Amino acid sequence: MEEKTCLECGKTVVGRSDKKFCDDQCRNAFNNKQNADSNNLIRNVHNLLRKNRRILEELNPDGKSKTTRARLLEKGFDFTYHTSTYTTKAGAVYYFCYEYGYLPLENDYFVLVKRKEETL
Repeated sequence: MEEKTCLECGKTVVGRSDKKFCDDQCRNAFNNKQNADSNNLIRNVHNLLRKNRRILEELNPDGKSKTTRARLLEKGFDFTYHTSTYTTKAGAVYYFCYEYGYLPLENDYFVLVKRKEETL
C-alpha cells in the first residue's frame, strides 16, 4: 500500500484512502493559501456592494425618495459598484445594489427606489 503525505506539511497521512491532509488545521491552511488572492478581491467587492446597499437603504426608508450626489458621496457611496442595471422602455437606466437602486437625474439629483420583492 502506498504511503500518502499531507499536501500542506508533508507528514504521513493516516486514515481513509482518499484523505489528503493530516488534520483540519493543515486542510484549512492549504485551502486558505489556494484561495487567498481571489478571496480578498471578492471579499472587498462584496463589502463595497453591501456598503452601497446600506447607504441606499438608509436614505430610502419608504421605498422611493430623492437625494443628491453630494449626500451619497458624504455617506461613502461608490458609484463604480452595483449588482445590476435596469433600462426602462423610455431609456432611463436604473443602477441596483441588490434590491435598492438609483436613477441619475439632472443637476446631480437621484431618485432612490426599492425593487419589489422577488422570489428566487
